[in-house]
Amino acid sequence: MAPPTPSERFGLRRSIVASQTLLAAATLLGAVVSIMVGQVVHASLFFAGTALVFAGAIAAVLLPWQKMPRWVIGVLPILDVVAIAVMRESAPLAGLGLLWTFPAIWIGTVFGLRGVIAVSLTVSAVVVHQLATDDLQRFASSTLVLPFTVAALASMAALTARRGRAQRVLLEKQSAELRRALDRARRQEDLVTEVLDAVDFGVTRITPAGEFSVTNTAHGLLLNSTDAFGREIAVFAADGSTAIAPDATPLARARSGETFEAEVVWYGSPGEDRRALSITSRRLPGSDSEETGGVVVSRDVTVEEQARRAREDLVSSVSHELRTPLTSIIGYLELALDNDSLDGGTRDRLEVAERNASRLLELVADILAVSSTSREGFGVELDLRPTDVSAIVRSAIESIAPRAQDHGIRIEAGDLAPARAFIDGRRVRQVIDNLLSNAVKYNPRGGSVAVSVNDDPHSVTVTVTDDGPGISASEQPRLFERFFRGDAVRMSSTHGSGLGLAISRDLVRAHGGEITVVTAAGEGATFTVRLPREPRETP
Repeated sequence: MAPPTPSERFGLRRSIVASQTLLAAATLLGAVVSIMVGQVVHASLFFAGTALVFAGAIAAVLLPWQKMPRWVIGVLPILDVVAIAVMRESAPLAGLGLLWTFPAIWIGTVFGLRGVIAVSLTVSAVVVHQLATDDLQRFASSTLVLPFTVAALASMAALTARRGRAQRVLLEKQSAELRRALDRARRQEDLVTEVLDAVDFGVTRITPAGEFSVTNTAHGLLLNSTDAFGREIAVFAADGSTAIAPDATPLARARSGETFEAEVVWYGSPGEDRRALSITSRRLPGSDSEETGGVVVSRDVTVEEQARRAREDLVSSVSHELRTPLTSIIGYLELALDNDSLDGGTRDRLEVAERNASRLLELVADILAVSSTSREGFGVELDLRPTDVSAIVRSAIESIAPRAQDHGIRIEAGDLAPARAFIDGRRVRQVIDNLLSNAVKYNPRGGSVAVSVNDDPHSVTVTVTDDGPGISASEQPRLFERFFRGDAVRMSSTHGSGLGLAISRDLVRAHGGEITVVTAAGEGATFTVRLPREPRETP
C-alpha cells in the first residue's frame, strides 16, 4: 500500500478522533447502564477496561497521528478490542460486546481486508476464550453470532471505504485533468490575446446580447467613436458624403445580429482628418437552439480608398481631355472619306485611322462610364420611366445584326413579348448592347446567340446565352472587376478594355437589380439581367 499523502494523514487523524470519541461515549453509556442494573461482576476489571477506552480517546486527541508510522496507528483499535473484552469479562450479561463494532468498522475502513481479518480473528479468539473458561449459561445464544456480526460490519466498512477511495482517486484524476485543461485554455487565451493585439486590424467578439466580450487594441484605435474632445465622430457611407445615423452604423447593425462583408465607411466629416474602414460582420457557428453571437473585423483602408479615388479622378480627367480631340479627329476623317476623288490607297489608310480613332473613342467612353458609376452605383443619374424592355432588346439586336453577320454568328430571339418596367431605357440599352457585343465578339464563327425576355409580377429578366469558349471557374469571381480580362482573351486578337461587364453591373445595380452569369470552360455562357418592375426605394 502506498504511503498516505499529507491530506490523507490529516483525514486519518480526524477519523481516529471521531471513532474514539464515539466509542468513549458509547462505553460511558454502557458502563452507567451496567452499573445501574447490577450487571458488573468484577468491578476492578470493569473500571480498568473502561479507563483503557477513555485513555485511548485522550491519546487520539493529543498524539500527532499524522506523523506516526501506519502500524502504530493500528495499535489503538487493538487496545480498544482488548479493553472491551476486559469489560465484557467483568460484565458478561451487559451486552458490551456490541462495542466491538466501533473499532471493527474503523479498522475495516482504514486497513481494508487485512484489518477485517485481524479484527475478526481477535474478536473470535476472545469469544472462544470466554466460552471455554466461563459458565456457558452466563452467555446469551447471540454470543456465537457476535464474531460474524463484527466481521460483516468490518467488511462492509472496508468495501465502502475502498469504493470511496476509488471514487476519490477518480475525482482527483478528473480534477487534475480539469486543471490541465483550464491551464491550456488560459495559455491559449493569452496567446490569442497577444496575437490579436499584435495585428493591425480590429477584432471584437459580440455576445448574443449585443455586448463586446473580446476586443483587441487595434479595434479600439480604429473604431473610437469620439474625438479628443469627447464629441461623437460622424460616420459616412462609402461615397464619403452620405451621413449614416448612429443606429445604422456597421457596429450597431452587427450588435443587432446583421451580417455583411467588407462594407466601407468613413469616420470623420469631409475636410477633417478622417479614416476609411472596411468592416465585416459574421455570426459564429453554433447549435440550432443556441445563439452564439458574432465577430466584427475592421481594417483601415484609408490609403487604398484615397489611391482609388485619385486614380479614378486622373482617369476621368484624362478621358475628358481625350474625348474632345478624338471627336474632332473622327469628324475630319469622316469628312475626308466623303471626298469621292480620293484614290484607293489613301482611302484605305484613312479608313484604318478612322476605325482606330473610333475604337479609341469607345475606350474613352467606357472609362468615363466607369467614372460615373464608381463607388458601387453612387453618382448614377437614372431617368426612370415605364418602358418596354422587349423593345429595347429588339432594337439592340437590330443594331448588332450586321456585325454578327460579318462574324458568321446567328442571333436567335424568337417572339419577344412586351415586358414593361420602370427603367432608364438608355442605360438598359447600354447593358444589352454590351452583353450582345461580348457574345458576338468572343463566339467562334458559325456560333449562335440566344436572347429571351421573361417577366413575373415583380421583375423583368433578360437572358443572353452564347455557345462560345466559356469562362473558367478560377476567373469567374473576377469577371465583373474593372479592367479584368481572362487569360484566353488577352492572348487572342480580340480587343477589349475589360470595362463593359463592370459598367453593366453598376448600371443594373443602380436600378436595384442584379446581373449574374452561369458558365464553364468550353460550355458557353449565360448572362441574366434581372430588373425590378417598380423603381427601387431610395433612403
